[in-house]
Amino acid sequence: MNFFKKESTKDANYISAKESRAISKENKRITDEIEKKRKRKNIPEEEYVTKMKNSNNVVEFDNVHTYFFTDIGTVKSVDGVSFDVPQGKTVGIVGESGCGKSVTSLSLMQLVQRPQGQTVKGEIRFNTGEQAINVVNAPMETMQKLRGNYMSMIFQEPMTSLNPVFRIGSQVDEVIALHNPQMSKEEVKNRTIEMLELVGIANCEGVYKMYPHELSGGMRQRICIAMGLACNPRLIIADEPTTALDVTIQAQILDLLRGLKDKINSSIMLITHDLGVIAEMADYVVVMYAGRVVEQGTVQEIFKTPKHPYTIGLMASKPVVGKDVDRLYSIPGKVPNPVNMPDYCYFRDRCEMCVEACKGKYPGQTSLSPTHVVNCYLYAEGAGSNEKNEMKEGQ
Repeated sequence: MNFFKKESTKDANYISAKESRAISKENKRITDEIEKKRKRKNIPEEEYVTKMKNSNNVVEFDNVHTYFFTDIGTVKSVDGVSFDVPQGKTVGIVGESGCGKSVTSLSLMQLVQRPQGQTVKGEIRFNTGEQAINVVNAPMETMQKLRGNYMSMIFQEPMTSLNPVFRIGSQVDEVIALHNPQMSKEEVKNRTIEMLELVGIANCEGVYKMYPHELSGGMRQRICIAMGLACNPRLIIADEPTTALDVTIQAQILDLLRGLKDKINSSIMLITHDLGVIAEMADYVVVMYAGRVVEQGTVQEIFKTPKHPYTIGLMASKPVVGKDVDRLYSIPGKVPNPVNMPDYCYFRDRCEMCVEACKGKYPGQTSLSPTHVVNCYLYAEGAGSNEKNEMKEGQ
């Protein structure tokens, strides 16, 4: 039972022209200041070369905040996200649409739309194998060397990722030639053909000369994967790579990603809202809600013993083989307005498991095991123990 009623607030969808102008003026001041710092020439290495907390990690997100400065206020898309991606492992990031999954990955690639979008706080430490780079402070020249060579992204919709007026071959060639200037045109073409074969395309020579519209959705997705893996990156960011594909093609793409990860010993950051994909692919799971991580752990911990009420709701909302139900569970309520986030738990107004402690500020992190952590008062020491026991008996 929810102990709390939603507090009455001013209509968040209405804002006067005067207020909008004041917000725009302040936003311009903030973004100009950040952009001025970013566009400096000869930025010293001390500002962006750092050390990994654990050398076995490829990426470490440490209290990352990425905001969008809009005319109606500041949207906190990523609001204090922290998690690690270990070498050679797959980390799945799950959550509802709009919870900050894609913005987290774009922050890592430094591809958030600027100047409105800015990573304003925290560190994203990337391990190149030779040194650690804090991506948040890294200059554009450094990022151009990292993108493609060390980290690559497979975008959600292949038709919008590929240029419709260029042939497939020239688009993959461009990626390889950009990062390997010492290669001749013939060597670049051979490498492209090799990558097309690697992702399971049969008629490589024919596809090399085709345009994107001549290929099926699955074939286009394979081209995007080939482009992403062309330089054997240490990290592959797959942003819902199977969303637009039918089930049989989804299985082929997932098998392909798993095989390629093992072949080139890469890590995968898999972003999806499909829990079935996560269960099949991931070693670790990060559950995000309204721009924050609410629970993280191994795939066994998250799927067998989910703890956060939001994670429990996600698990209950998926169909289960052999279980006959009239209607699938749906989490009640809606995500809070990202412009004016509350100072208490973001899930409180939708939660059916609230306890007295939930009246307090946003809950801190509670460790349930060395790998399993949750942000919820239900598991904080001494908070709501009676209510928690009642809940467990009722489940």
